[in-house]
Amino acid sequence: MGVMTQSEHQIEVKNVWKVFGNRPERALDSKHAEKTRTEIQEELGLVTALRDVSFNVDFGQVYVLMGLSGSGKSTLARALIRLTDPTAGEVYFDGEDILQFSPDRLIDFRRSTVAMVFQNYALLPHRRVLENVAYGLEVKGMEKEERLDIARDTVEKVGLNGWERYFPREMSGGMQQRVGLARALAVNPSVLIMDEPFSGLDPLIRRQMQDELLTLQADLHKTIVFITHDLNEAIKLGTRIAIMRDGEIIQEGTPDEIVALPSDDYVSEFVRDVSSTRLIQARTVMSEAGDVVNLRQGPGAALILMENMGSDSLFVVGGDSRLKGMLTKQEAESLANRRQKTLEEARLQDPVIVDPDTSLDEIIPIVEGAPFHVAVVEENGVLVGAIRRDELLSGGVGIGDNSG
Repeated sequence: MGVMTQSEHQIEVKNVWKVFGNRPERALDSKHAEKTRTEIQEELGLVTALRDVSFNVDFGQVYVLMGLSGSGKSTLARALIRLTDPTAGEVYFDGEDILQFSPDRLIDFRRSTVAMVFQNYALLPHRRVLENVAYGLEVKGMEKEERLDIARDTVEKVGLNGWERYFPREMSGGMQQRVGLARALAVNPSVLIMDEPFSGLDPLIRRQMQDELLTLQADLHKTIVFITHDLNEAIKLGTRIAIMRDGEIIQEGTPDEIVALPSDDYVSEFVRDVSSTRLIQARTVMSEAGDVVNLRQGPGAALILMENMGSDSLFVVGGDSRLKGMLTKQEAESLANRRQKTLEEARLQDPVIVDPDTSLDEIIPIVEGAPFHVAVVEENGVLVGAIRRDELLSGGVGIGDNSG
């Protein structure tokens, strides 16, 4: 068994090779270090599927392995749980090198620590949904009623209430993939390895499944290794992305690093059609909402602030900092003429709101059509900032001037 070590990473992959063919260790000789995969294959008759791969995955991270067919990403996914044994290298989970596990320890590791979700669902066709979801718990030896209770909770978690008695053949591809995900989650693994799970789905269903996974991840905080050939999917889901080619990782980083600073022409071609505005969020471009008044303040104070800010409207918040609406100059003057002492009786306009995670490509058309500054509001309704059309323009973001 591997020696337990302390680590900030849940998964550590160190110098992993996978070579297919007779006497595969020959490909690791230093004299082949600079040779390409094709050259090694021609000279030695060996196929180098993985070549000196190293990376770390932190706890609760979604780590995306991305590449075209033949890049080695699926081989790497299988090597992570020894469905294929690496030719050389080390693979640590929670500080233990799984390549040193005995057969019994490896079986226990696969049953308790990791779960895989495949593209083809791998469901048992003769079992109903609930039985499919409970299958991993059955293999672990859990009593029937207990495993079925857990399966019911997990079915609800992935949005399949009412489908417990159906067979896989009676469900759509997207629903079958939900069953596969539920089966993986039911055993409560600390790590999920997802090998192109959504690539066989229609585009709309695929986006829905991506959203579903993000929602689940926000609640469960699993460590996920996600395999895909789709950069848009990688950017949407990934905390970090590793791009593979010919069995090697050629660039690794956050989604914005990959898009903004591609390491070579190969990566540049991958990211060519991805707009950087998809990666910039409202929290990045917002400014402090200085044009704010409280409901308890008077219309006179509001009018003075409008004059000082050069604005015809203000955000109005309550004592809890939650946004109540927009106060126009006309309404403030009307309240002042009626000698109102506070803004409690004001007829407020509906604000235009985005949350802090809204991407810039979504924000631009919203700002273009908004009658007021756009409010950036947390889920609890608290105003945290504002996006102003003139500031976006001065920042160099291309928003057309529709003023006439």
